[in-house]
Amino acid sequence: WSKASFRGICHGMRHTEQHSSETQKVKLETSNLCVDFLSLQIGLEDMIARAWDSNPRVIKFPRKHQRSSSANGLRRQKRDWVIPPINVPENSRGPFPQMLVRIRSDQDLEKGIRYSITGAGADQPPIDVYNIDPVHGKMFVTRPLDREERASYHLRAHAVDMNGNKVESPIDLYIYVIDMNDNRPEFQNQVYNGSVAEGSKPGTLVMQVTANDSDDDTTANGMVRYRILSQTPHMPIPNMFTINSETGDIFTVAAGLDREKVSQYTIIVQATDMEGNLNFGLSNTATALISVTDINDNPPELTARTFSGEVPENRVNVVVANLTVIDRDQPHSPNWAAQYRIASGDPQGHFLIRTNPVNNDGMVTVVKPVDYEQNRAFMLTVIVSNKAPLASGIQSSLQSSAGVTISVQDVNEPPVFPSNPKSIRFEEGVPAGTTLTVFAAQDPDLFIHQTVRYSKLSDPANWLRINRTNGQITTMAVLDRESMYVRNNIYEATFLAADNGSPPASGTGTLQIHLIDVNDNAPVLLPKEAQVCERASPRSRVNITASDADADPHVGPFVFELPSYPPSVRRNWTASRDYAQLRLRIPYLDAGVYEVPIIVSDSGNPPLSNRSMIKVKVCPCDDNGDCTTTGAVAAAGLGTGAIIAILICIIILLTMVLVFVMWMKRREKERQAKPLLIDPEDDVRDNILKYDEEGGGEEDQDYDLSQLQQPEALDHIICKPTGVRRVDERPVIAESQYPIRPSLPHPGDIGDFINDGLRAADNDPTAPPYDSLLVFDYEGSGSTAGSVSSLNSSSSGDQDYDYLNDWGPRFKKLADLYGGGDDD
Repeated sequence: WSKASFRGICHGMRHTEQHSSETQKVKLETSNLCVDFLSLQIGLEDMIARAWDSNPRVIKFPRKHQRSSSANGLRRQKRDWVIPPINVPENSRGPFPQMLVRIRSDQDLEKGIRYSITGAGADQPPIDVYNIDPVHGKMFVTRPLDREERASYHLRAHAVDMNGNKVESPIDLYIYVIDMNDNRPEFQNQVYNGSVAEGSKPGTLVMQVTANDSDDDTTANGMVRYRILSQTPHMPIPNMFTINSETGDIFTVAAGLDREKVSQYTIIVQATDMEGNLNFGLSNTATALISVTDINDNPPELTARTFSGEVPENRVNVVVANLTVIDRDQPHSPNWAAQYRIASGDPQGHFLIRTNPVNNDGMVTVVKPVDYEQNRAFMLTVIVSNKAPLASGIQSSLQSSAGVTISVQDVNEPPVFPSNPKSIRFEEGVPAGTTLTVFAAQDPDLFIHQTVRYSKLSDPANWLRINRTNGQITTMAVLDRESMYVRNNIYEATFLAADNGSPPASGTGTLQIHLIDVNDNAPVLLPKEAQVCERASPRSRVNITASDADADPHVGPFVFELPSYPPSVRRNWTASRDYAQLRLRIPYLDAGVYEVPIIVSDSGNPPLSNRSMIKVKVCPCDDNGDCTTTGAVAAAGLGTGAIIAILICIIILLTMVLVFVMWMKRREKERQAKPLLIDPEDDVRDNILKYDEEGGGEEDQDYDLSQLQQPEALDHIICKPTGVRRVDERPVIAESQYPIRPSLPHPGDIGDFINDGLRAADNDPTAPPYDSLLVFDYEGSGSTAGSVSSLNSSSSGDQDYDYLNDWGPRFKKLADLYGGGDDD
């Protein structure tokens, strides 16, 4: 027996339990024997392979055995043999193909048999892992097997004769790949992170590490065991943790975890297969980082037993003392964050201790002003604690409380008005110089004698005066409740009280004067204008009222009366005292505008009266009692003559506008009909020749040649011989031959060209009686220069052309051309 053979038998026994109905279980002792034997050296595999090849296993096709029964002629069939599985070790070194078994039929001696196999691994993927000798029935494996890729194969063996006829029924072949320990355990993570609270008891679960082995986990090859190789640091002992060898759970094994001493441990964990056998098993390692989490096991401690500070009186939101604290717990955590409270020494709540979130210090802050005259110093007892409660069993430190002494500094305080604002009541209309009240301030600095002086800070109406030494308020003018500076019957003035301290301090106070109304304003009639119908009717009336600047009870009800003078008022109008209405007394009144005086009286004591005028327009009315349009005009005071005059003025104005428009259109037509009749000053067409130049520079070069008239026909020009062509008249004799001007003459030949043209013009009998080389239909009316016909056309002899400069800018170019002599 070899190792591979025995291992195949052990593996076959496990699978036989699954496929055989006769074998129900395998005893535990046999399994242990198999495990121990599999721990032998792998070098026995070569010897097993050679023994296998020399003595191959023979598998025969099962035969049915029949026996006759003498009693009833029945036949009993014997049960077939169960073909055991074929076990093949993985990772075999060969040589290949390696023979596994031999398939044989009992009929191979009688006739020729051909063998074949089918199934996954033969003629199905993966193809050609197994093959069979069709003549001798030897079955081979062609290459090394890997159990992790495929753990078993199910093939069927067939036997046919030479003609392909089935000789035997197919048999099932089960091939199991025997696992070899060829895979190391692999951790799911190379680095594991876990945490445990400091102060944890022994046996506390910290974390779990897991490693997987691809080998068969039902054999020792895939059974992984864990152990801790090292721990860093070795504090307080080298073995603070232990690991469950089967599950990979890591536990604490000793007490003494302290985050303030060691905040993290590094554990190297080893996983080994073969049930942890270090001699035969394969191993792998991973790192476990265990963080020690903080608990509130360190109470905050103040760095001193006493602290001190000082604060000026009447100051708020200032830090007067800084309390420093030490807490060894994790910074910026609830176990570290400190909170302060004042246990005693501040019954009125002048101070508050805020925590600095950066350094955990306590900032003693003034939140309510302190008064030096009342408290010169404060003795506070301060207690500090954490936001999180202390851990179980941890007691507060004696250094968690301290005393804080705060001294108050005296400063010069401004004078204070006891009543601010101060309200008084006075009737309006009191005369100037009346004493209203004494508005005095008090100096809070009781231990310093200082003088207080008063001044006026705000007095919108400039009605008041204050005594500088004693604060007495007197009037400078009459107080008027109806003034624009009075709001809701109250007049406000602000005064300043300043001491002579160092530095000087001042305070302000407001005086509110509630003005009591008196009947000092007469009522005013409303409305100022109205209209009524010229014929008396129930609708022909005006509702009137009055306004009074005073307040109750010095206003309404108002009394309306018509004066006795002039007499026409009471004769034409009547006013109702009860209903405040004005209406016609007579049946008819001519249309027009009437000013009706009315006396209005208020209800004051004594009452005040006012004579007011109301302008009433009397007009003709329609059936609804409304004034007609004609009536409204008539009532406005315009007669028929005035209306006619206004209409005539409107007609005359429209006629003038129409005439002006017609004149403008006519002038536009005349201007379009005579486009050449332009101002001589604007006529710039005075050049004798047009040169083929696009440059220039003179202002008389910019003109529109399209304004020149052209001849109706050009036949007489086309028929002319070569030369200068005239377009002003048809010659009766053969015209002189003029020199031909080149299309693009050189600037230096212009002078010669002009001289040749002059000579031709002098000898031309068909030339008109003027000397210009080109003829224009119109040259303008009038000129400041003389006629050019007085020029001598002869080109013989020398002639001075400088006088052309005196003829204006239009002849300047001629003067430049001919006045230069030989240089030109």
